[in-house]
Amino acid sequence: MKKTFIFLSLFFSVMSLCHAADRVTVTVSNSLQNARVEVVEVDMKQVEKKLGNVENVVVTDADGKEIPSQVTYDGKLIFQAGVASKGKSTYYIKEGTPQKYEQKAKGRLFTERQDEFGWENDRVAYRVYGHGGAVGYDIFNKSTDQLMLDYWYASEQNQEMRSISKQLHDRGYHDLADQVYNAFCYHIDHGKGMDCYTVGPTLGGGANALLNADGSLFMPQCYKTFDILDNGPLRFTVRFTYPEQQYGDSDKVTETRVISLDAGSHFNRVSVTYDGLSQPSQMAAGTVVHKSNPSAYVLSQDNGYLGYEDLGDPSVYNAKYKDELAKQMGKIYIGLLFPDKTITTTYQPRENGIATGHILATTTYKPSTSYTYYFGSGWDKNPSTSFTDLTAWEAFLSTSAQNVRTPLKVSIK
Repeated sequence: MKKTFIFLSLFFSVMSLCHAADRVTVTVSNSLQNARVEVVEVDMKQVEKKLGNVENVVVTDADGKEIPSQVTYDGKLIFQAGVASKGKSTYYIKEGTPQKYEQKAKGRLFTERQDEFGWENDRVAYRVYGHGGAVGYDIFNKSTDQLMLDYWYASEQNQEMRSISKQLHDRGYHDLADQVYNAFCYHIDHGKGMDCYTVGPTLGGGANALLNADGSLFMPQCYKTFDILDNGPLRFTVRFTYPEQQYGDSDKVTETRVISLDAGSHFNRVSVTYDGLSQPSQMAAGTVVHKSNPSAYVLSQDNGYLGYEDLGDPSVYNAKYKDELAKQMGKIYIGLLFPDKTITTTYQPRENGIATGHILATTTYKPSTSYTYYFGSGWDKNPSTSFTDLTAWEAFLSTSAQNVRTPLKVSIK
């Protein structure tokens, strides 16, 4: 009996290997009129059903050329697909050892600046704070496809240069000291981008919040803990957990956000969960509106987006150089996209320092669920994009929102 059992086990194992495919065919279909280049996902469990139990896989295009891929923390094989208008593209997955791909998305805790957490891809860069009153998303502007945060932080925290600047100030050479600081400060554009955006006690460039009973924002706090789930080469994913807060009369709420940024994208995908809510509650996501450009925003409730043109904050500059340096800040474009078709868009006044209020999309959050939306940005000084004015940015938002609401269809065989 035992011999029979062993024989049958070997037989079925051999039969399984005989039926395993040598490659999986992936078809990516685009039902929209605009051509698209996006990171797509294939469930690794489905791949293993076709290929058998393989240790590593590679992805190739229709011509057999290997393209970068990544297996994510949640078991998805991802790669960047290009699909023509109303078209289809074919890719193949087979067993093999992947090449070492160029890092296009990454993030880390920047202990150089206490507990600031930053992440970026080849288009955009962001950070959040673990302390103080700045609770929203901060934006770094990029005019390069290189990953810049490590360099910017290292430059900004250059202790030797800081010491030289301080010595010059102490000796009375204030103008020269400022010039030395300006030479390495990341608030100044040295050819690849800069930090000139101000968050303060606002949602910044795309954060979310519950609403109080009177409709005002129940502002979140700074993050408490983080967990990096993916760190490139194509996707960065982080989970932030926020401190428990008293919401309403009885609920003690803990918020979790899972944020992903893919190579080539201007937008982060964020899934928000509120634990501890006893009933459906109103929530919002949006961006702060600054006094320097109080009416430069667009709201499209039906099409699922909102956008703003920010002029940056020159207050960090020495008065002597302020007007000159302010010109380099350009225009920062911020946008949010919503797959949810039940949102309501609005401008909500909330004067605070240099801010007049927020543009928001509001919806009903249901307990024990996750709410997903997208936030992102662009810069008019990036030569690889065409965001020259708010009209151009809105056109990009409109197309991007349509893409979000009509995902590429991925099938395998």
